[in-house]
Amino acid sequence: MAKRSMRSKSRDSAYAEENVHPLFPGRSGQSSKAWTPHDPDGQFRDRKYVKNVRAMSEAQQQFMDAIDGQSVVLALGPAGTGKTYLAIAKAVEALEAGKVSRIVLSRPAVEAGESLGFLPGDLTEKLAPYLRPLYDALTERLGTKRLKQMLADGIIEIAPVAYMRGRTLSECFVVIDEAQNCTYTQIKMLLTRLGWRSTMVLTGDPDQTDLLPGISGLADIANKLERVPEIPVVRLAEGDIVRHPLVASMLTVL
Repeated sequence: MAKRSMRSKSRDSAYAEENVHPLFPGRSGQSSKAWTPHDPDGQFRDRKYVKNVRAMSEAQQQFMDAIDGQSVVLALGPAGTGKTYLAIAKAVEALEAGKVSRIVLSRPAVEAGESLGFLPGDLTEKLAPYLRPLYDALTERLGTKRLKQMLADGIIEIAPVAYMRGRTLSECFVVIDEAQNCTYTQIKMLLTRLGWRSTMVLTGDPDQTDLLPGISGLADIANKLERVPEIPVVRLAEGDIVRHPLVASMLTVL
């Protein structure tokens, strides 16, 4: 009986060692690139363990400060500067702090230079490919299970731009992503949805629009709103890119 008990404990111990992963993988002689408590900057730390997002550049800090202080913020900049991620991180932060009761995320359903034809499924399934970047950022900040529950409860709503007309968004944190694929009229409509105790953030890259030349309204809207003192227009540049360093190098020549 004693031998059987010892074998059982041995199997349980081996199973635990295979399935339990360290919270800080830098210990136990693993790769030196993994985050460790001795890394003062935390640059190699896994994002899902980071509760509070911090800016990686001066312009990103300006963007985050603008969101904290104003009701409407525009962020323009090239791909990889953290526009969408920072906006959604601040939206989750505001929701968890009780500053807003809902998060509303919207982006235009515009194909990136190729025709996909008719997508199968219901409305949610048809829109899923266009809204995937928003789901990815939310999953990283909330986790899959919690995100699904919030979507089911209506605390987080993800909708295409076409479904925003006629609404008044009060006590919400609204993020309009990929605004360079919106026309001038669409962006004007979105901005006028703002209700009481709400924050609205528009993000986009005017140089990467998927619309025909001259149709995107983001650049014109940003130039006009820069004259409004209460609406910050934050312009990020290649130096603010936090993706692979080659992204910044490519954008300077493409």
